Amino acid sequence: MTERIRDSDVTQGASRISVHPGIRAWMVDLQRELGRHGGIVMEGRDIGTVVFPDADVKVFLDASPEARGQRRYEQNSGNGVIAASSGEPSTIFRELRERDERDRNRANSPLQPASDAVVIDSTDMTLNEVLTRIEDLVRPLFARRGPAEKVS
Repeated sequence: MTERIRDSDVTQGASRISVHPGIRAWMVDLQRELGRHGGIVMEGRDIGTVVFPDADVKVFLDASPEARGQRRYEQNSGNGVIAASSGEPSTIFRELRERDERDRNRANSPLQPASDAVVIDSTDMTLNEVLTRIEDLVRPLFARRGPAEKVS
């Protein structure tokens, strides 16, 4: 069931619904409540700019639509989730471009890196390379604070 969050209809629906200010405000409140005590890792298109603008570490993970589309296609085909409407890589690339365009140009919480975010273009990186890069960003926080202290 966890894989369902990456299905095309879910990601496209989230993008279409997120343009409504009342829904965005409700979601932001829920997300902030989840992170109220710190020590969280959260992913989303406006987490570092709107939801947690004071987070200790912000990463804006990016990749070309082609790389993201290929990854989504491989992820879906490996899980046997390819739907007839979005099973072809070209369809997935088109849907990702449309979603990015819609999210970058929405009035509330547009898709953009926070001014203090570390931008990582993962187009030519492996998953392990991305994880290592992010671990390198977070590790100094634990060195300063110790593992028992909260990191937000």
